[in-house]
Amino acid sequence: MNKISIIDYKAGNAPSVMHAVARLGHEAVFARAPEDIDGATRIILPGVGSAGATMQSLREMGMINALEDAVLRKKTLFLGICVGLQVLFEHSDEGDADCLGWLGGGVVRFDGSKVRVPQMGWNQVNFIRQAPVNAQKDHFYFVNSYHAKPEDESVVWGTADYNGAFTAAIHKDNIYATQFHAEKSGEAGLSLLNGFLNLNGGE
Repeated sequence: MNKISIIDYKAGNAPSVMHAVARLGHEAVFARAPEDIDGATRIILPGVGSAGATMQSLREMGMINALEDAVLRKKTLFLGICVGLQVLFEHSDEGDADCLGWLGGGVVRFDGSKVRVPQMGWNQVNFIRQAPVNAQKDHFYFVNSYHAKPEDESVVWGTADYNGAFTAAIHKDNIYATQFHAEKSGEAGLSLLNGFLNLNGGE
C-alpha cells in the first residue's frame, strides 16, 4: 500500500500539492517531522520562496538526515517541485545557500537585463529523454528567478526556453523534480503528477 508523504514546512506550498494529490484520488499525509516519512513509498518536497529558507526549515524540522536515508539509501520515490528541485543541488546563488548536494551542480539567477525576473507564467517544456514517468511536450506553470545548472547533463529530463534553454525537469534513478509547479499546471501537470504517484517502485 502506498504511503505518500508531502513535506510541510513554513515556506512550502504543501496544501496545494495535497489538494492536487487528493483530486487524483490518492491519499497523502503531511510530513512535519522525520517519523512522518517512515515507511513512505512516495515523498514530495514542494517549494516556494528561497533555497536558503527551505534548507533552514528542513534543518529545523530535523528532516535532512531522514530524507537522505529514505531517498538515497532506501531509494524511496521522490518528487521535488520548484525550490524542491533547486535544493537537490550543491549550492544556490540565491542567498549563497548550501543545499542538499544530492546532485552535482548549482543554481543561478536568470539574467534580469535580458528577461523579466522572476519568470512568471506558462512556458513550454520539452522532455528530451524518456523516463518511467511518461511526460509529453506541453505548457506548464513557472514562478522562478533561479534555475539549476547540473554538472551531469544526463539528469536533465526536460528543458524550457527563457533567453536560452534551462533545466525544467530532472530525473535520476528514484529522484524526479520539476522547476514548474505541476500542481498548478492544469491537466498536463496533473498527468505528470499522477504518473509519479502510480509508479511501481524502483525507478
